Amino acid sequence: MTTATEFCRASLAYIPRDDGTPTPEVSIRDGRTADLADWRECGFELMRHASAVSDWNDDDEIARVHYTEMSELARQQTGCDHALVTSHIKRGPEAVKKHSDYSPIRFVHSDFADSYGDLLRTMYASGDRAEAAGISGDVVAGARRLMIFQFWRNIGPAKMDLPLAFCDARTVPRDEIRPIPVKNYAGSGFDFEALGIVAPAGPDDHHWYVFPEMQIDEVVALRTYDSDMVASGEPYWTPHGAVRDPEVELGHPARSSIEVRATCVFL
Repeated sequence: MTTATEFCRASLAYIPRDDGTPTPEVSIRDGRTADLADWRECGFELMRHASAVSDWNDDDEIARVHYTEMSELARQQTGCDHALVTSHIKRGPEAVKKHSDYSPIRFVHSDFADSYGDLLRTMYASGDRAEAAGISGDVVAGARRLMIFQFWRNIGPAKMDLPLAFCDARTVPRDEIRPIPVKNYAGSGFDFEALGIVAPAGPDDHHWYVFPEMQIDEVVALRTYDSDMVASGEPYWTPHGAVRDPEVELGHPARSSIEVRATCVFL
């Protein structure tokens, strides 16, 4: 484990181990003080990115301005031919009023399982989603490689109750991931498989990090699917989950964040 200041210790919401071993309390380290690898190796990376969005409450402005920004950043980082951004998710008190699925997720997970590549090709085959992103569905269907590259940004108070913690993908072996069905996410009608993470045997087996007091001009990029890595057996997953800041009472202040996913298409 890289040397870093400890942010807190926490009992995370893992899938229990089959052998009945109790879920250990783990160390959540301050990623700002760690000598971390970049997203290609550990699955996530803190980046500087100043957005031109002036009002994060304006979903139309986000779609008009931020989607293009994140598409460009995804292309720069991955070298893909197309980076398709067609939606966003905000989490926080106002978002929860729309659907409970928009609350911060404490369950330790990575967003997509091996099966997601086939689902992506099917989703884009209809044409509507691809055309909204400016390309043909056939382009996605025939891509040699597909990747999901996500961006997480704090748009609320810097000091929050439930910051997002990220786990070094290299420390979570395949035998500790479990595909889990997700049905009708947030009432969207979207069904897919995510990955739940089995609790480690020891408290230091999984290496967890948080970036305290994230500013509006910072974003964490994380990889949650890569068809090449699925084929090679490499850890494409990046486990993450909300963790309590022990210095902040729940809701005072509550976390407010935005997530954007880019479907990266390699021709």
